[in-house]
Amino acid sequence: MARKKGQISKFFVGILLVMLMVGLAGFGVTNFGGRIRSVGEVGTVEIGVNQYAQALNVELRNLQQNIGQNISLEQARQFGLDAQVMGRLIATAALANETSRIGLSVGDGEVQRQLLATQGFRGLDGQFDRNAYEFGLERNNLTPKEYEVQIRSQTAGSILQNAVSSGVSAPSTYSDIIVAYLGERRSFSWLEINAGSLENPVSEPNNADLRAYFDANPATYVLPASKRLTYAWLSPEFVMDQIDVSEDELRAIYDARSSEFNTPERRLVERLVFANMADAETARTSIAAGTASLDGAVITRGLTLADIDLGDVTRASLGSAGDAVFSLVQPGLTDAVETDLGPAILRVNAILSARTVSFADARGGLLNEVAADNARRLVADQTAELDDLLAGGATLEELADETDMQLSQLDWVQGDSDGIAAYAAFSNAAQLATQDDFPAIETLADGGVFALRLDDLIDERPDSFENAQAQVAIDWAASALNDALKAETDALLANLGSGASLSSLGLPVAVETNAKRDSVYLGKPPGFLEAIFELETGTATSVTSATAAIIIQLNSVSGADPHDPDRAALHQAIMDDTAQSIGQDALSAFSNALQQEAGISLNQTAIAAVHAQFSGTGGGFVPTNNQGGMGGGHN
Repeated sequence: MARKKGQISKFFVGILLVMLMVGLAGFGVTNFGGRIRSVGEVGTVEIGVNQYAQALNVELRNLQQNIGQNISLEQARQFGLDAQVMGRLIATAALANETSRIGLSVGDGEVQRQLLATQGFRGLDGQFDRNAYEFGLERNNLTPKEYEVQIRSQTAGSILQNAVSSGVSAPSTYSDIIVAYLGERRSFSWLEINAGSLENPVSEPNNADLRAYFDANPATYVLPASKRLTYAWLSPEFVMDQIDVSEDELRAIYDARSSEFNTPERRLVERLVFANMADAETARTSIAAGTASLDGAVITRGLTLADIDLGDVTRASLGSAGDAVFSLVQPGLTDAVETDLGPAILRVNAILSARTVSFADARGGLLNEVAADNARRLVADQTAELDDLLAGGATLEELADETDMQLSQLDWVQGDSDGIAAYAAFSNAAQLATQDDFPAIETLADGGVFALRLDDLIDERPDSFENAQAQVAIDWAASALNDALKAETDALLANLGSGASLSSLGLPVAVETNAKRDSVYLGKPPGFLEAIFELETGTATSVTSATAAIIIQLNSVSGADPHDPDRAALHQAIMDDTAQSIGQDALSAFSNALQQEAGISLNQTAIAAVHAQFSGTGGGFVPTNNQGGMGGGHN
């Protein structure tokens, strides 16, 4: 029987599709033929695709937040993010597998309790809302059944975890040893030797001493690499002599700002308002009798002092209460008075006297202020002309000859803060300058302008003795003092080595008792306390600083104070912390054993498919529409 043309076409299309599926099987496409539900298994427990993806997404977001920028999953994987997430999920699955094996589970009541307690599942009335519950699960690609299975599994896992980690305790001996170590007390004697107490004081160096020290320490005296700069600078100070300010101008400014120079008497005032005059008078009488206070009345009214504070006020600003307040000759309370807000008691906390600054007294400051402002304007007016000159090919030398700019040269190094180098704009320009740059006008913070040119790059080089002599003298003195302190300290320690006590040396000695490892001795050199706890009874040592040496001799060692109120708390804290640490180690070992016993299998194709759904820098997971699985079209 002959086939119709359409039937023949469909037959061959079917054959081609079968061949195509067979051909692609070698490339793993058949792995997505159904729905990939998991990225791996531990025993019989699956690690769901969406479970892995969501955990990965949360950790990626946390990492982005911690470092303050968006990064892609590929970048995060370089930090081992995916391995950390998978390791945590494997550990959780191992616990779930074990709880299933031993039949450990939780009932419906516990599941219900956790659902009702979840804030995200509540409606506007604060009660559990079924719609909010289902919507929240839908956003996370979960069905209620899957989510409730997760609750049972995680809760059972937590019970097992707690049973393992909390079933251990720390040995009391361990805590006893640490408490004894931390609480150990030591008594010691000490004396200080400094430049003023040296038996043989350091003498003043001569030129030959300094020269010898300089020659012996060539690496110390080296000039850093620098930039030799030529710069032209125009500061408002350079043109101050060109500024002329008339008396009329100064007088007009003074008059315009008269409130700044002439201020009336002011007082710091608080005001407590009452409902009626009778209440105000009763309160004032109680305060006068000493049976009440204004602060107490404020608190009784449910107010704070900030609520009644008026700040500094003038007589006029207080209206009808102004006379009562300003009639007080010292801080205190007014009688009950009528105010614009009703009956009140007012308290004056301070009296600020009136201030009057005459024109003659203010003239000097105004002149400097106006002249400086005019000078800045004069510099600003020249900036365009200076720019034009440089653009026309003028050199910095010509600029200094033809304008008010001043020419100077500087060997600049990073960190210079003298003269013009103190300006951030100049230092920035100096740092960026190259020998290919053309000078350009730049502005300084005070309104000045400058232009610079890099003439030469100077390498690091030895300094000259003459240039470094002041620093050499300082260094020589420090070295000589150190040598003298060491020599005298060594001699004293040698005497103590024969069994003598520190007090037998004939020098002022201080005695300290009950020093502990956390004691604080201000002003002592680094290592002072550590040195005390390294000594044996009767032995001595020394610690030094740049200006002094301290000799320490240990007198006695005592155990921890049995009456120390903090001892028991410290002992318990160490026990708890140690037990927690041991519990975590036990849990880690238990989890590893469970994983090895149950066996782990990972679906690398599914893991790669999850990774592929994180797209772009800072991209997050693009969830599938499948409930717990990944369709073949989402690889």
